[in-house]
Amino acid sequence: MRELQFREALREAMQEEMRRDESIFLMGEEVAEYNGAYKVSQGMLAEFGAKRIIDTPIAELGFAGIGVGAAMNGLRPIIEFMTFNFSLVAIDQVINSAAKMKSMSGGHFGCPIVFRGPTASAGMLSSQHSQAFESWYANCPGLKVIVPSNPADAKGLLKSAIRDNDPVIFMESEQMYGDKGMVPDGEYLMPIGVADIKKAGTDVTIVSFGKMMKIALKAAEELAAENINAEVIDLRTVRPIDYATVINSVKKTNRLVIVEESWPLAAIATEVAFKVQREAFDYLDAPVLRVMGGDVPLPYAPTLIEAYLPNPARVIKAVKEVMYLQKA
Repeated sequence: MRELQFREALREAMQEEMRRDESIFLMGEEVAEYNGAYKVSQGMLAEFGAKRIIDTPIAELGFAGIGVGAAMNGLRPIIEFMTFNFSLVAIDQVINSAAKMKSMSGGHFGCPIVFRGPTASAGMLSSQHSQAFESWYANCPGLKVIVPSNPADAKGLLKSAIRDNDPVIFMESEQMYGDKGMVPDGEYLMPIGVADIKKAGTDVTIVSFGKMMKIALKAAEELAAENINAEVIDLRTVRPIDYATVINSVKKTNRLVIVEESWPLAAIATEVAFKVQREAFDYLDAPVLRVMGGDVPLPYAPTLIEAYLPNPARVIKAVKEVMYLQKA
């Protein structure tokens, strides 16, 4: 095991796969000469050359379309968006081309492509650079959507995403690129669509993914000091969702709190809550509660950002509500 930064784990995943398969290339803004906007691709231009590490103009629709065409013709592109906020410029290629290609061609054309980059808030970046689009992409059949929370998962899941024969949305966090964690030695892959129980517990189930796992785990730690034993589940993949792991946990704890950064309407948390009440209603001792971002564009002011985002205190309050230790 080695300690790596999140960005280093992503880089290793891409390097290992590119050494293994010459059909893989990386394309995006500043990925080559600048070593990546967040230094994820540092050193890759020197190793793989300009034909496989390709700088693009600020034209997301254009280079996403080039990636889709390349994937249809036998290559395996990794398309980096500097932020998924900018992917909205390219969403026609992602949704109407990549996601539908296999279906529309009757299986004659595949689209093995990875779209990756940071998602959601990253400090004082205001409304147009702070949006969480996981539920948007997860809504579309034909896509797989991965949101890792730590370096080990990031490496194993990115390698699996690159080898997958379907289009994959791989969503990171600008605020996590410097996070450090232990990463296994040697080559390893993690299966797409399998959640992970990060902390076992008996009193309540807390479900989250991506950057919000920090909030969930911190809340669980503080709850433990009050003798409340929370089970914490990292979905890791939000399409497909590992419903079975969540439902089995709820059958044990009888309570569920879901933590997600995005806007409340039509969120991943909404889908998980529906599935749990559908499949485990008789096991619930309290209504499912969600801890979400605000239902407004994210403001710029630090005080308003703090009010908008989920935090451990809000999660702890929700847990105590489902345990009837605190009124709503």
